[in-house]
Amino acid sequence: MGSATNVEATAVNTIAWLSQPETAIVVPVYQRQYRWDIGGCEQLLADVRAVADTDARTMHFIGSILSAPASDAEASDLILIDGQQRITTLMLLIAAVHHTVRDADPELAAQLQRVLVRAEDTARTKLRPHREWADVFQDVVLDRAQRRPESRFDDNYAFFRSQVGPEEAPRIWHGIQKLEHVSITLGAGANAQQIFESLNSTGEPLRDHELIHNYILMGLTHEQQTQVEDEFWMPIERATGEQIAGFWRHYLIMTTGREVTVAGERGVYDAFRAQVPRVDVDTLRTQAARWVEFSQLYGILLDPTQEADSEISRQLSYVNTFGRGMYPLVLRAYHDHRTGAIDRGAFIDLLENVQALLLRREIVGLGNDRLAARLCRARRQGQDALVHAISRITPSDERIRVAVKYGDLPHAAYVLGRIAGVQTPADLDVEHVFPLAPSDGWSGDGIRVWKELTDDEQNSHRALAQSLGNLTVIEQPLAERVFGASFPAKRRVYAASGIPITRDLAEQDGWGTAAIAARTAALTDRLLSIWRRPATTLIDDDGLTPVLDAKRRRGWPRGWEREFDYVEYRGEHWEVHDVRHLFNRVFRRLWADARADVVAYSTRRGGPLFPAKAWNGQWDELDETTFLYMGWDSKYMLTAVQGVLDEAGIAHEVFVKYSYIGAAM
Repeated sequence: MGSATNVEATAVNTIAWLSQPETAIVVPVYQRQYRWDIGGCEQLLADVRAVADTDARTMHFIGSILSAPASDAEASDLILIDGQQRITTLMLLIAAVHHTVRDADPELAAQLQRVLVRAEDTARTKLRPHREWADVFQDVVLDRAQRRPESRFDDNYAFFRSQVGPEEAPRIWHGIQKLEHVSITLGAGANAQQIFESLNSTGEPLRDHELIHNYILMGLTHEQQTQVEDEFWMPIERATGEQIAGFWRHYLIMTTGREVTVAGERGVYDAFRAQVPRVDVDTLRTQAARWVEFSQLYGILLDPTQEADSEISRQLSYVNTFGRGMYPLVLRAYHDHRTGAIDRGAFIDLLENVQALLLRREIVGLGNDRLAARLCRARRQGQDALVHAISRITPSDERIRVAVKYGDLPHAAYVLGRIAGVQTPADLDVEHVFPLAPSDGWSGDGIRVWKELTDDEQNSHRALAQSLGNLTVIEQPLAERVFGASFPAKRRVYAASGIPITRDLAEQDGWGTAAIAARTAALTDRLLSIWRRPATTLIDDDGLTPVLDAKRRRGWPRGWEREFDYVEYRGEHWEVHDVRHLFNRVFRRLWADARADVVAYSTRRGGPLFPAKAWNGQWDELDETTFLYMGWDSKYMLTAVQGVLDEAGIAHEVFVKYSYIGAAM
C-alpha cells in the first residue's frame, strides 16, 4: 500500500501540540473573521467539564486541524487553513483560566502560559488571528488594559471568566488536557483548497433524531448497542414513522416545559443532550422504556383510528384539525389517562378545551404557535392551574361574536360538522349559500338578479361570503346539484338534506345580507356552546408571551432594538423594547426586591454580577461593590432574565408583547 506524500495526518493531544515551543499559528488573510458566540463557548465548556470527570483513558475529540508551513519570512509558522474557530475559542478559555489562577497558583499558571505565548517572546501569542483583529486578540489574551473596539474575543473571554472560578480551574485544566485532534499538515504539492472543501463537505447533515440515535448508542459495547437498537429504538421508529423528529421535539417540550427551537439550529438534539446526560446502560434502559411508551401514544395521536374508545378517537381527530402544535400537552394527558391518573371524562374535557382555545384564537386572528410549553408548565401546578392558563389565552365570547360576524370561518367543515352533529364531516362538502363567484343571473329572491344589484350591494354580499352564516355542509351528491344555482333552486335541494342546519335553509324566503347576518347570530350561539371558554374570572391576554417562552436569538439580529412593544411585569406596564434594556431593568429591579435570589443565581452561573469591573466592556453599577456586566449577546441576556426570574419565583408573572419586527425576526 502506498503512502501519501503531500499530506501528513497525525492524531495528537491538542494541548501537547500547542505547548511545543516551536508551535506558532497564523490565520491567513483570506480566512473569515472569528465568529463563535456564547452558545459555542457554552458547548465547549460543557464538553471540557464532561471529559474532566471521566477516567484516565477517556479523551474528547475536537475534530481535525488543517495547516500548512508558511512560505515566506517566518518559515517556522504554521498557516491555519481549517480549525480557526475552535483553536481561537480554546485559547480564550485557557487565557481566562490563566488569569484566574496566576496569583494563587503560579505552577498551574506557568503550564497555561506555555500554551498561550511563544517561548522566545512572551509578549506574542502563539496564535495570531486575522490581521484586522490580531492586536485585539493579543490584548485580551495577555490581559493588557487597552481601549479597543468591542469584539467576540472580549465577550467570549468574559464568559469564560464568569464561568470558571479559582476552585474549578484545576478541573477545567484537567479536562482541557484531555482534548485531542487530528493534525493535518500539507506538503508543498498539496491542494489546500480541495482538502479544505473535502473536510467541510458534509453533504446532507445529520438530522436531530439521527444525532440523538448516535448519542444514545455512543460508548456502549456492540452487544449493548444491538440490544438497545432492537428493544427500544426500532419500536420508537415503528410507532412514529416519518414523524420521529416531531416526536422527539414534542416529547422534550412536554418534559421540560420549554420551547425547543428547530430552525437553523440543532435545537432538538441540544435539548435532548441537556436533559439526558451520559448514563449507564441500566439507567438508559429505564429511560428508553419510557420513550417507547410515549412514542406508542404519539403514534395514536398521528392516527386516532388506533384508539379503541370511539369518543376519544373522535376527539383526537378533532384536535388534529389544528395540526400537531398541542401534541406535548395532549401526549402528557393521554399518558395520564392510560395510567389512571385522570379519568376518561377529564381527558375528554381537556381535549375540548384545547379545541376551543385553538379555534377561538384562529377566529380572532391570533397565532397558535408557542403555546404548548406554556400549558405544559401550568399543568404541573395542577388541573386548576391548567384551566386558568387556557382561559387566560382563550378569546372571550364577545370577541368571537364580533369576529365571526364579518370574518372568514376557519376549518369550516370541522366547525359546521360539529354544529350539525355529524360524526363524519369528511363525507360532506362545504356549501356557500351565496356563491363565491355568482353568475350575472344569480338571484337570492327570484326577482332581482346579480347584475342588477348596486356595487355596494354586491360588495356587501362578497364581504359575507366566507362568514359563518353563509356556510353549511351538505351531502356530496346534493352538492353537485346546488353548485352555482340561485337560492330559490337551492331551497328545493336543501329540503332533501339529512343535515338539520342545511334543511332549515329551505324555510328561508330569500337569501341576502340580512339573512346571512341573522343566521350568523344563531349559529354563533351554538358555536360558543360547543367550543366553550373555561369558566374563570381571567380575561384574554392581548397576545402576551410568557417570558419563559420568549425567543432566544444569538448575537444581535436585525431589528432587535424594537423586538417588544412592551413588557408586563407583575401587572406593571414597562416601555421596554429590546433584550438589553429588559436584562438591565430586571436585574436592577430584583436587586431591590429579591437580592438574595439574584445573588444565588449569579453565584451558581458565575455571572453576570461581579465585585469589580474586571475587564473592558460595558458595565452597570448596582451598588459600590456589585457590578452588572452588560457585554453579553442577546441569547445570553434573555437566558439570564429567564433564569433569575425563575430563581425569584415570579417568572409566571412576567410577559412580553412582541412587536411586528420582533415577531418576524
